[in-house]
Amino acid sequence: MRIPSPARKRGLALPAIIAATGLTLAACTPTADQEGAPAGDGDDVPAGGELVVGITSDADNLSPWLATQFQSVNVLQTMYETLTMYDDDLEVAPGLAESWDVSADGLTVTFHLREDVSFHDGTDLDSGDVVHSMESILDESTGAVGRDSLGSVESVEAVDEFTVDFHLSAPDAALPSSLAVVNLAITSADDDLEELDTEPNGTGPFVYDTRTANQSITLERFDDYWGEPAQADSLDLRIIPDETSIMTALEAGNVHFAQLRDPLVAQTATDSVQVESTPELSYHVLQLNSRTGPLTDVNARLAIQCAIDRQGVLDGAAYGEGDVIGPITSPAFLSDPQERPCPERDLEAAADYLAESEYPDGFSFTAIVSQGEYPTSVNEAQALQADLAEANITMDIDAMDIGAFVDRWVDADFEAAVALNGGRQDPEDMYGRYFTSGGAFNDVAGYSSDPLDELLAQGRSEDDHDTRVEIYDEISRELEDQAVWIWLFAGYTYTATTDGVEGFVPRADGSFRNLDNVTVSD
Repeated sequence: MRIPSPARKRGLALPAIIAATGLTLAACTPTADQEGAPAGDGDDVPAGGELVVGITSDADNLSPWLATQFQSVNVLQTMYETLTMYDDDLEVAPGLAESWDVSADGLTVTFHLREDVSFHDGTDLDSGDVVHSMESILDESTGAVGRDSLGSVESVEAVDEFTVDFHLSAPDAALPSSLAVVNLAITSADDDLEELDTEPNGTGPFVYDTRTANQSITLERFDDYWGEPAQADSLDLRIIPDETSIMTALEAGNVHFAQLRDPLVAQTATDSVQVESTPELSYHVLQLNSRTGPLTDVNARLAIQCAIDRQGVLDGAAYGEGDVIGPITSPAFLSDPQERPCPERDLEAAADYLAESEYPDGFSFTAIVSQGEYPTSVNEAQALQADLAEANITMDIDAMDIGAFVDRWVDADFEAAVALNGGRQDPEDMYGRYFTSGGAFNDVAGYSSDPLDELLAQGRSEDDHDTRVEIYDEISRELEDQAVWIWLFAGYTYTATTDGVEGFVPRADGSFRNLDNVTVSD
């Protein structure tokens, strides 16, 4: 079948998302549209069959606080929940907290929990579970990837059984948005962190059943879910290593649902498979570790930046399906890709920067590249390699499977990395953990500075949207002027479903969260 062409300008392709402008630290009372569904009581549970989902790699971690890989996050979104959540327009809405209030000075945020929530093991959610979860995430020994999203949180206090106060060191405009990310999911105070990787215990619409490594993960409907029960009886997440094979399985009816990233594969769909394209917040990037080797030299990094034809990389690797971007893909804070040194490829400028560097005759570095999780990675790396060669810069490619890539990436064991990073609705959620000195992923980011620390702190505490836009413009400018990373493009997610599959609403964040709404019929 033919895929409808997405709008060429991302602003036109994202009308619903752009409507979700400045997310501020406002008190929240749920509207009629945001109210949770009536509590499930196990009666009149729908019988929706088994929904088979094709994914390209196994989850590397089923503990929500530690997961970094896309497939892990997708799986966890069906089992775990957060205090707040994103609705289908990516606006912050009530989650496990049905409402929240902010003190006049902005230093205390009070969350009012739902009173009818159970964990999958049958225990009831209360404020002690929230305090335990937040304190565990804040504990550096946990290694939680979302710890920096709670950077303003000094303490978390249980006021009563269903009321929790977050005490802040400064107002935090991004906090409601940050709390919607599954890396800040609420777990039971009775659970052991290590056991969660093999025995997940969330509050979401699906409950963990079985797992066969590198083959499948099976989830069952949680009939005691506080909201409307999931439509499908079960989810069978099947690991199929490449997207061409997933499409073949869709065509044969062996898989019902998949989210693809290869436009060429998506275009091969016949009439039995429906495909919908959605612009992504995620972004493709060449991450540079400015703390090692030639990449410590800003002029060497700028030479790389000017030597790369971003549109050419997009055209060659993703067939032009996407848009060249700057650092921030959050629609309400979108970076202008023209506001950078060498917005277009400029080999003369690259040569000038190289001449000013410590490596006037050129230099070499190695980029790690994953194979499997997303299909354009190696093609991107090869296009970058060819561009840089014309500027007398050698980029060696070290390709590896996704598991090895994630291990190297988390350990910051690389000079450069060709990566697909998740974008967020609020730019603090995107970059606070990367570029704040001492941030959880600052070693991975490979760069920090005093001015950037100050700007990130200002952006987090400022509650006026227009002022925040100006602050993040400055942040974007420093990241580009220092060629911290080379931001390339944002592509599209292609949601593929077979006949009889209905109810899924694709979102720009690529979330699997509303798989609970999907029905399957013959």
